[in-house]
Amino acid sequence: MKRRFERALVIGDGGWGTAVALLLVQNGIETTLWSAFPENAERMRQARENKAFLPGVQIPRELRLTADPFEAGRGAEVAFSVVPTQYLRGVAHRFEDALGGDVPVVSATKGIEIETFRTPTQVLAEVLGQRSLGVVSGPSHAEEVARGLPASVVVASPDPSLATRVQASLSSGRFRVYTHGDPRGAELAGAMKNVIAIAAGIADGLGLGDNAKAALVTRGIVEMARFGRAHGARAETFFGLAGIGDLATTCYSRHSRNRHVGEQIGRGKKLVEILREMEMVAEGVWTTQALFGPESEARGIPMPIAEQVHAVLFEDKDPTEAVNELMQREPSGEMDGLVSGLV
Repeated sequence: MKRRFERALVIGDGGWGTAVALLLVQNGIETTLWSAFPENAERMRQARENKAFLPGVQIPRELRLTADPFEAGRGAEVAFSVVPTQYLRGVAHRFEDALGGDVPVVSATKGIEIETFRTPTQVLAEVLGQRSLGVVSGPSHAEEVARGLPASVVVASPDPSLATRVQASLSSGRFRVYTHGDPRGAELAGAMKNVIAIAAGIADGLGLGDNAKAALVTRGIVEMARFGRAHGARAETFFGLAGIGDLATTCYSRHSRNRHVGEQIGRGKKLVEILREMEMVAEGVWTTQALFGPESEARGIPMPIAEQVHAVLFEDKDPTEAVNELMQREPSGEMDGLVSGLV
């Protein structure tokens, strides 16, 4: 049997961070959940529940809760980073001296930093220095995982030993973990699928039907793979759990924040109004902004769906007009531009 870690740190007390911490505790791993806000840590400690982000799920006494980076990092053999991308750099700086240089870090964040066009593991490497890094990604809504509903994800790392130890540490009879050798692809797939999910939500809000949504999701995965391959990822990664698996969940689930944003846009609400009403982060909004921002490395890559999502979110384009433009693009063969049957 592969050797589990014995002591783990989870950085970030959102819904997914809490769910990851619960998985570790259930496997008998001494785990600390770190919150950026002392008052949040104290509320969870008193209620034994994350009422803000994971209501109705009991937090066992075995899970330690703290807002002190040094207390959180003490004795940790591995750290899981579950912090929204745009806040990650600031949080990582708080752990520069609190986390030993030999402690591997596994990112469970899905996004791209707007100002730099860096992925979460790139941000972590810049701030925390070179160390063993990994990525956990796949279809895994916290609301379901925390309640023991079956789910499967991948842990991707250039370090096979880290991947196998994380696999052993998270796996259970209800949570299946596969190892993977393409962390770049897993990370980019996790970021890009949120953009397509916003488009899927817009389709729902406009009432375009099942046929339109199926076509959008299918062409969306090709767009994601094309983007990934242009940035050093393996195309086939996007047709596995980290890609099409996560995309399907995010485009169709009632738990999906990104799909929710798109649906509200399709129903006529403005983005600023939608975000003001949301408790949790919709990473796809930030990722869309990063894709077309000043530091973007996406220029020249055909991404018609992402382009229309950006126009709707940030250029006040009418969603119906965006759909019409997608449908009226120059006709082409479905496999045009594909390589080895993928992209």
